[in-house]
Amino acid sequence: MPKPVGAITRGTTGANRLRRADRWLAAVHGRVLRAADRPLVVDLGYGASHTTTLELFERLRAIRPDVEVVGIEIDPARVALARPYEREGLSFRLGGFELPVARPPDVVRAFNVLRQYGEADAWHYWDLLTGRLAPGGVLVEGTCSETGHRAVWVGLDGSGPRTLTFSARFDAFERPSDLADRLPKTLIHRNVPGERVHAFLKDFDHAWAVSAPYGAHGLRQRWLASVGVLSARWPVPRTPPLGGRARWRLGELTLPWDALG
Repeated sequence: MPKPVGAITRGTTGANRLRRADRWLAAVHGRVLRAADRPLVVDLGYGASHTTTLELFERLRAIRPDVEVVGIEIDPARVALARPYEREGLSFRLGGFELPVARPPDVVRAFNVLRQYGEADAWHYWDLLTGRLAPGGVLVEGTCSETGHRAVWVGLDGSGPRTLTFSARFDAFERPSDLADRLPKTLIHRNVPGERVHAFLKDFDHAWAVSAPYGAHGLRQRWLASVGVLSARWPVPRTPPLGGRARWRLGELTLPWDALG
């Protein structure tokens, strides 16, 4: 068997840590699973516990009851610990960025995997993973805090990155730019004056500040007002599945990648 591509991560994980990303994936890209003949989803680098892979499996089965989910880990010990939890449609195997699965996956979720790599490596692995996707498939790659209360992720297809999503519990930050430490590796070093992502986060902080009076009605209302202010200067999608109040009320904001990348 060829050596898995990549390096072992810290493996930190926990129940519901990726709930925000899973919820977005189901809402925005559930159509990919519904359209597939034999939907296959890969959870790459699930960590020291099988928990988040099992949660992904259960959430996606509500969309497509015959979806197959494969958890892939580069650490043999982690794979051995997860295998007792296999069931019909859910399996675990040893591997890395080469994605050792029988057919191209329709969806790949890779969270907290690229954090330890450099920017050039991150771009390389994005290309490698999107090149493994089935036609019309998607890659969701991101980073979240230990609890999952703050997260940023990128949605990619065969042509590259398409969307960037910020997501947070309303009590998990003081200002929106606190999410900067969760930016993808391809952007985090560009959060400096003169770069678009820096300008966006500065504007987001300003929008949050001027929307402070709405906080009297709760932080959700302040977030909604902030998104409204941002929409005047940034191409915030206003309609489903990427935008609209139903998504914003969750503490979520998605932008086209081209606006920031």
